[in-house]
Amino acid sequence: MIRIERVTIGGLAFAMSLLAAPSAQAQLADMTFFVTSNGPGKGADLGGLEGADAHCQKLAQAAGAGTKTWRAYLSTQAADGKPAINARDRIGKGPWQNAKGTVIAKDVAELHGANNLTKQTALSEKGEVINGRGDTPNRHDILTGSQPDGTAFAAGDDKTCKNWTSSTQGAAVVGHSDRQGLRDDEPSKSWNSSHTSRGPDGGCSQADLKSTGGDGLLYCFAAN
Repeated sequence: MIRIERVTIGGLAFAMSLLAAPSAQAQLADMTFFVTSNGPGKGADLGGLEGADAHCQKLAQAAGAGTKTWRAYLSTQAADGKPAINARDRIGKGPWQNAKGTVIAKDVAELHGANNLTKQTALSEKGEVINGRGDTPNRHDILTGSQPDGTAFAAGDDKTCKNWTSSTQGAAVVGHSDRQGLRDDEPSKSWNSSHTSRGPDGGCSQADLKSTGGDGLLYCFAAN
């Protein structure tokens, strides 16, 4: 009798897992926002906006959401005769939801206002929480190169590691995916514009990004 009960319970658990699997896959297919589980690995040299977008697309594809057009939330500064590009103009109109189906913002205005981005909702494409302040290692610094309203910085002081092509000299503005920092102030709580990168290699290397609590991660949004 005991043996029969164990088999029955085991069979029930297996059946439930089969039922849960399609649901999880459906949520990932419906995902329209995520934080990259990893960066390209060259610090802030992402291969420009094109390389960053391709990285978002590749991770989305692996997660089962590759039919959408993905864009990295990144701004660039005016340089070499080319105009600045605003992160907020690259990501579509919304709404955006994470891998668990939670809506993080209904549109661009809400995203840059009272959004629903927290450590618990800024999930990776795998539906995993990104390490934040107090975790080891801390990975909450997300590359954006943007001002709080999602626009680019003026030309001059580098805020984008040479428009995402440098892994040595320069600096990149990052946001905090967990909305926490060293102080109880707005920059520390900003998801997209907290502070600039820095470090012994010049500010843009993988080691530099890790030294201030990052890992070269990006925010990715489905633009369609």
